[in-house]
Amino acid sequence: MTVEKRIEAFVKLGKFLSQFQPEGIKRNDEVTMNDMFFDPFNLQVKRASEFNGWFTKENVLIAFSKWAKILTYNNLNKWVSSYDLNNIHKKKVGVIMAGNIPLVGFHDFLVVLIAGHELIAKQSSSDSYFLPLIAKYLEYVAPEFKGQISFTEERLTEFDAVIATGSNNTARYFDYYFGKYPSIIRRNRNSVAILTGEESQEDLKNLGEDIFRYFGLGCRSVSKIFVPRAYDFDQLFSAVYEYKDVLNYDKYINNYDYNKAVYLMSQFKLLENGFLMLKEDQSYASPIATLFFEYYDDRAALEQKLAEDKESIQCLVGKSDQLKMIPFGETQNPQLWDYADDVDTLSFLEKL
Repeated sequence: MTVEKRIEAFVKLGKFLSQFQPEGIKRNDEVTMNDMFFDPFNLQVKRASEFNGWFTKENVLIAFSKWAKILTYNNLNKWVSSYDLNNIHKKKVGVIMAGNIPLVGFHDFLVVLIAGHELIAKQSSSDSYFLPLIAKYLEYVAPEFKGQISFTEERLTEFDAVIATGSNNTARYFDYYFGKYPSIIRRNRNSVAILTGEESQEDLKNLGEDIFRYFGLGCRSVSKIFVPRAYDFDQLFSAVYEYKDVLNYDKYINNYDYNKAVYLMSQFKLLENGFLMLKEDQSYASPIATLFFEYYDDRAALEQKLAEDKESIQCLVGKSDQLKMIPFGETQNPQLWDYADDVDTLSFLEKL
């Protein structure tokens, strides 16, 4: 199966997913294999929150729509043009996926298949329904994919390489079992933003998207901000007020209430607005409904600290001439070539 045919199959998938938008689900009868797959996908979108309370219909549709925008001929061709994928020696690649946000494992799924390898996916029980449907769709629009995609609930066996995503604790387990194989082992990372106090309300509103999208569960979600001394937090609270609807979700409000109680019993100082707590803390990983903050006095010293801590940071948000930073509101919009942990997965697979 040529690279071109693999690209064509994923372009068809992108057009299929484009029917599922946050603004509404609208069937397009010109989409390939729609009679067979539209209704099952639609049903699964509606039922997603029954299996995982964090997978709201809005967040699922946003995940679908983001991938629909990415899976185009131009994007896919631009992405693969830097690699030699025509002379790949096919290998069996095991992928252990996270399940914290909808379709979080799709990029690894895509990379393995676009490279021409065989995929053995071990999904998280938190997100185990969409990718098998997507795999079936690909097998129908490109029959050469049949036999190249498999899913397992057991321990991975009979593989040549591994890509595994997990916590720092599970990473030690992965290192022990997979260390002798070619592997990419991902650990905990979090995203942070640097504020100067000169941001516009629009900037801060966009930062709210980085904080609250997917309830802050993704590694690309901002979990901490750095602010100058005497920063006016009221402007931040005012700008993110439109995200107050997170209170409509039981799992979020339960976490908010629990974490607030823990903080108060521990006599920690908090700033809060009824749906988001700000706590001064040196850690990068904050609990749900909490945004850590830390003051800085010297911007250059802060940027040096963040450069030294790069292994703990997924995205840096803000404006800087020295650091590669993502604009406010864009952390959840990575491109195909924006690899997790800055590890070029396609290059890794190209060289197997």
